[in-house]
Amino acid sequence: MSSLKRIHHVAIICSDYERSKDFYVNKLGMEVIAETYRVERQSYKLDLTLAGGGQIELFSFPEPPRRLSFPEACGLRHLALETADIEKTIAELEAKGIEVEAIRLDELTGCRFAFFADPDGLPLELYEIK
Repeated sequence: MSSLKRIHHVAIICSDYERSKDFYVNKLGMEVIAETYRVERQSYKLDLTLAGGGQIELFSFPEPPRRLSFPEACGLRHLALETADIEKTIAELEAKGIEVEAIRLDELTGCRFAFFADPDGLPLELYEIK
């Protein structure tokens, strides 16, 4: 048995810090834990948390390279966010101007899910757990 407990955080590098900060804080409703500007790296590090636990570290760097691939390539496929009411969550996101794909059904679990993207095109998933 592993001594690992859960995923603590996910790190995301963004191309436009203020736009991404607005997206994750004001549109997705994540809470700011800490915001640090690192002069030597010309970089912000924004620590965010979700009400149910888990954190995102949002980084900015001068001219980071673009994401090379979409979800079906090797590496991180997407970041999934749990919701108890997918229709309500989609309505809240769409009211804030965020485009969300149609709801799909996970044929293995029977749970409903839908995809949307952050300002840099990072695939984000809403996953409904009732």
